[in-house]
Amino acid sequence: MKTLRELYLYRHMIKSMVKKDLRGRYKGSVLGFLWTFVNPLLQLVVYTFVFSVILKNGIEKFYLYLFVALVPWIFFSSSVTGGSVCIFAQKDLVKKIYFCRQVIPVSYVTSCFVNMLFTFVIIFAVLIISGATLNPAAIACLPVIMITEYILALGMALIAASLDVYFRDLQHILGILMMAWMYCTPIMYKVEVVPEKFMPLFNLNPMTPIITAYRDVLYYAKVPQLQTIVHALVLGVIVLVVGNFIFDKLQRHFAEEL
Repeated sequence: MKTLRELYLYRHMIKSMVKKDLRGRYKGSVLGFLWTFVNPLLQLVVYTFVFSVILKNGIEKFYLYLFVALVPWIFFSSSVTGGSVCIFAQKDLVKKIYFCRQVIPVSYVTSCFVNMLFTFVIIFAVLIISGATLNPAAIACLPVIMITEYILALGMALIAASLDVYFRDLQHILGILMMAWMYCTPIMYKVEVVPEKFMPLFNLNPMTPIITAYRDVLYYAKVPQLQTIVHALVLGVIVLVVGNFIFDKLQRHFAEEL
């Protein structure tokens, strides 16, 4: 509660940092803000070619099956990998003045979240063009799913950001870990293909119920099971509480380590 009160007091700083990050994300590039849409589309083309042409999986409209899961994954992955260096990137600010240090990872994850919201414009455009069914009741569940993923991403970013200050190799290790994590998440395949003996371990992956919920809403056009959403929310809240605890303990010596 103390952290929440401090974040509220620094809400204008968070807003300012989010705007700055969004403006500077693709500054100087030829396509600029269009990379928000081009990047996931290019990844979609590559994965669709591999898993529809080379490694055929028999999933109907695989491009759509993949796209509705790939965009949320990109948000989560970028929040964790980019969030790991966000404190170091703001080291001058951390050294000079006192403020609630959680502001930095919150601002970064929020900017990634806003970026994902823009990309959802493309998702709905693809859904409409492909003639997919849109279920208003299911779509109404999207904000809950998005907030749940935001909570999880923020928790992971808090852990990564605080640990990276003391262990700089973490940012490089995370690139490998996130790649492995992606293949352990049902983004390019169905949950049913996972061997039964690995299911208990597979279900510990907090991104599994989140991706399942996104796919239920956008691909199968059905309301996600309450159990799926509760499972995702519980895991997300646990990660956030642990992440904030670790961050709060380690932030005391950020200035010295930076």
